[in-house]
Amino acid sequence: MPVSFHRAGAALLLCALGLTACSPTFNWRETRVEGTPLQALMPCKPDAAQRSVPLLGTPTELHLLSCEAGGLRFALAWAEVPDADQLRPATLAWRSASLMAIRVSSPPDDEASTAWPVKVAGAAQVLGVSAQGQDPSGAAVQTRAAYFAQGQQVFQAAVYGERLPAEALDTFFGGLRLPTP
Repeated sequence: MPVSFHRAGAALLLCALGLTACSPTFNWRETRVEGTPLQALMPCKPDAAQRSVPLLGTPTELHLLSCEAGGLRFALAWAEVPDADQLRPATLAWRSASLMAIRVSSPPDDEASTAWPVKVAGAAQVLGVSAQGQDPSGAAVQTRAAYFAQGQQVFQAAVYGERLPAEALDTFFGGLRLPTP
């Protein structure tokens, strides 16, 4: 009887381990961002939304994919600007608005205070941001974000959370790809 009890216990333990292995915290999946050339890895099935936002004083349609996994929010957003000369100013304005939204204490126009070295495959220029602020409830939140453009589209890829594990950041930002122009 003791032998079969140990075998049954071992079988239950293996079964329980198997179940947890089948439901990882981050279930990375290839995501094609509709209406853009951007491909990304998302750790969960994203919800889609869109709304009009003021960008450079002009109402602009902002598209968003986002999801939550492991206590983190992952977001991909994009908008079209009418003129390619507006790409850099639009990127900087978007960065400032995002930092103000999480109440970052450094001036939102000070790029050096929040600079983060990040690359996006296929993007000629990337503005990386690393900051700590507060969410709407006043709780501490960190962010890592990349702002980049191709054609007349500007993009933001961002992760928000109390703590940002390097492995999740590496996978998310390493999975961003634009075709080389």
